[in-house]
Formats: sequence, C-alpha cells, structure tokens
Amino acid sequence: MTIDKEKKYTITEKFKKHQKDTGSADVQIAILTERINALTEHFKAHMKDHHSRRGLLRMVNRRRKLLDYLKKHNVEEYQNILDKLKLRK
Repeated sequence: MTIDKEKKYTITEKFKKHQKDTGSADVQIAILTERINALTEHFKAHMKDHHSRRGLLRMVNRRRKLLDYLKKHNVEEYQNILDKLKLRK
C-alpha cells in the first residue's frame, strides 16, 4: 500500500517545479494520488479492511485540501494537475 522509492522519485521528477522541489502542492497531490490508486486496488481483494479504508479517506481528504489550495492560488496549475493525473472536478 506504500509506494517504493523509485516510484516516488519518478513522480517527484515529473511534477517538480524546480531542481530541489520535493514538497510543493503538485508533488504532494501526485504522490497522494498514486497511494490512493494503490489502496483502491487493495480493496478489490480485501473488501473488509476497514482500518485501511479510514486511511484512504484521510488521504482523499488531504488531497482535496491541497487541490483547493492550488485552485485558490494558481488556477492554471490546478487545471494542469487535473489533466495530468486524470482527476475530475
């Protein structure tokens, strides 16, 4: 359910804004999306795993807050990240 270092590194390289960027909203949203997708696959096999489902809801809520922040401060970057990650809003 966690993502390995290589996957996290490739996501960071794809979404970073400058050379040392590891924590901007774009990068955090992309990493959270990857973790959410992995957990969604996990729940197809383990439907009764309610403890992990709570963690999934927390991640979705955190991603939603980051997307709201991005929408408030930089609308075109918000649209760009929605298109790249194929999220709907």
